[in-house]
Amino acid sequence: MGVVKLVIETEKAAPALARRLIAQANQQLTDTKIKRDLINLIETIIVYKLPKKSRKEIEAMLGLSELKQTRVYQEALEEGKAEGEAKGKAEATRKFALKLLRTGMNLQQIAEVTELSLQQVQALQKEIQQS
Repeated sequence: MGVVKLVIETEKAAPALARRLIAQANQQLTDTKIKRDLINLIETIIVYKLPKKSRKEIEAMLGLSELKQTRVYQEALEEGKAEGEAKGKAEATRKFALKLLRTGMNLQQIAEVTELSLQQVQALQKEIQQS
């Protein structure tokens, strides 16, 4: 019931309730997996309830020293890595397309080689012309 109450609790009161629920879980639950899942659920609720708080602020607020080990943190880390890789690939593709444009290669061929749309290649061509 406490977890359900946490969902509807105000932003101001939620951290204190979350701390109490985590303390209860640590005291009353013996199954490590169930305990970890419950704490992960509590953390997830707090993260969504307080989206402007940093990892360190949430860690301090909940009295957890191992927030990096939580599912929420690990998922966010993986999403960040994937996003970074996608941005890196997009930038590399952009630079490659610019090099091909400078060699005078046909726009359609550049689009096929780089897997960019013809419109994206045309935009890059305009970028070169304006610089």
